[in-house]
Amino acid sequence: MSALLKMHRVQRLFRPTLVRSISEVAKYPRITTHYTLNPREKDERWTEVDMERCIEEVDLVIVGGGPAGMSAAIRAKQLAAEKDQEIRVCVVEKSAEVGGHILSGAVIDPISLNELIPDWKEQGAPLNTPVTKDTFSFLTGSGRISIPVFKGWPMDNHGNYVVRLGHLVKWLGDQAEALGVEIYPGCAASEVLFHEDGSVKGIATNDVGIAKSGAPKDTFARGMELHAKTTIFAEGCRGHLTKQIMQKFGLNEGSEPQAYGIGLKEVWEIAPEKHQPGLVEHTIGWPLDRFTYGGSFLYHLNEPTPTIAVGFVVGLNYKNPWLSPFQEFQRFKTHPKVRDVFEGATRIAYGARAINEGGFQSLPQKLSFPGGCLVGCSAGFLNVPRIKGSHYAMKSGMLAAESALEAINADTQSTAGVEPTSYAEKIKNSFVWKDLYSVRNVHPSFHNPLGLYGGLVLSGFSIFMGGREPWTLKHGPQDHESLQPASSSQPIVYPKPDGKISFDLLSSVALTGTNHEGDQPAHLTLKDDRIPVDHNLALYEGPEQRFCPAGVYEYVPNEEGGNMKLQINAQNCIHCKTCDIKDPKQNINWVVPEGGGGPAYNGM
Repeated sequence: MSALLKMHRVQRLFRPTLVRSISEVAKYPRITTHYTLNPREKDERWTEVDMERCIEEVDLVIVGGGPAGMSAAIRAKQLAAEKDQEIRVCVVEKSAEVGGHILSGAVIDPISLNELIPDWKEQGAPLNTPVTKDTFSFLTGSGRISIPVFKGWPMDNHGNYVVRLGHLVKWLGDQAEALGVEIYPGCAASEVLFHEDGSVKGIATNDVGIAKSGAPKDTFARGMELHAKTTIFAEGCRGHLTKQIMQKFGLNEGSEPQAYGIGLKEVWEIAPEKHQPGLVEHTIGWPLDRFTYGGSFLYHLNEPTPTIAVGFVVGLNYKNPWLSPFQEFQRFKTHPKVRDVFEGATRIAYGARAINEGGFQSLPQKLSFPGGCLVGCSAGFLNVPRIKGSHYAMKSGMLAAESALEAINADTQSTAGVEPTSYAEKIKNSFVWKDLYSVRNVHPSFHNPLGLYGGLVLSGFSIFMGGREPWTLKHGPQDHESLQPASSSQPIVYPKPDGKISFDLLSSVALTGTNHEGDQPAHLTLKDDRIPVDHNLALYEGPEQRFCPAGVYEYVPNEEGGNMKLQINAQNCIHCKTCDIKDPKQNINWVVPEGGGGPAYNGM
């Protein structure tokens, strides 16, 4: 070998670009091993693996077994029975048990339930707490100022019920099964399937038996394909398949970007003498500043033990990266006009979930598409000033089922996905559309130079007008764009939890019952493993450590790279979707873990 050739090879071996790549590996260790970002076709570990799936053919697939999905399934079977028609309806639910991932306040308007199952009382629906009293207050640092609740205004809950929504959803699941609906709990829908013409063909459930490294384990099993004439997406707020559908079909082009909040909730058993079943309390103000949207709820349930549900909502358009929604919730309970109810009480449950706050302006321009439609919180049907969406979810599910069956019966020869074309018009002719339009300006009213104070005046005017004002306000920047640099923001020092009224994060997460198979790729995927350190930590001091309500994200020393690195504790995840929403660079993409993973809520 010539000396020149030897020298050339040595130069190649020590080329600076190679040295930099080794340095980058140390500085930015690989975090994401999930196949959605590391295609298995390019991974030699998968070359000999059988990737064939079992296929089931059904008439209607419903993704998500919440209020919307279960109502769609029930209504579809009711309509088929009326026509003496046999249809196969399948509900795919990622929770190990129906209702196990449901979290809401909740005060429910029974209007949709009355229509869907008129004899729900006789059938034993768990609506045991009619609202007996409403209070609405503004909290100062030490006091409480009452705000009147006028009859017919959004905060008036006369005729409504305080419920544990997970229990109601479980009951709806029982009703659906009695009608012949096939429900598959513990099966997460991980992929949308398409026909050659681009219409939706159905969904595939997730594979199992994949190691944390991304390699197949001996226990690997392929998911199942469910092919349907129509697929209804009822995933709830920020569904990961719904995101894909919206993008593919341009459903929200021309709409205002969705706005979100995070709702945190606890269930307590309190002293009997402090318990007032049916009492509904809401507050705004402290501990949030006037430019941060949010407030609290506290509901007294009629249970065998004196039980209350307490929660706190923070708008995810907050600006201060030092803010922690979880810590704000804990601080709220220590207010001198609030803490008395928690004295001597026992906390028995905790959880959190992102919620839609965009309202009418953020509804998709198109609610249906070739092969399916969006219902419930997947579409954004939530009334922010009423703090309600379950009755809209149920109604939209019912209307989707009606439209789907109309379309399926009218197009019996189609080999492509059938679009429920009448669905959007049905929604527009329902109370869902009317209600959301009438309060469309309430939430964006708080985007003003006076913050909360201006918002109360402007939103009060809008409510007084019943939505008849000839304008529609905008929401402003998207939630992930709202953070200011940490260096120009006021650090927030939160008090140490006392373990009696306020608590630390990890002991709270333990109450969720969340559990995931440990040896699987993290389902919190990063499009770029460098962004957390180079952008989020450098500019915002790692806000994911604070906006996550479950301790999933933390920055730890990286001994090999001599810097900090992001550590993802995916087993802590409670499926709230906050990270997917608030991450400043939209670098985090939440995908489903193995089916059955996640929280195990009992009537949250």
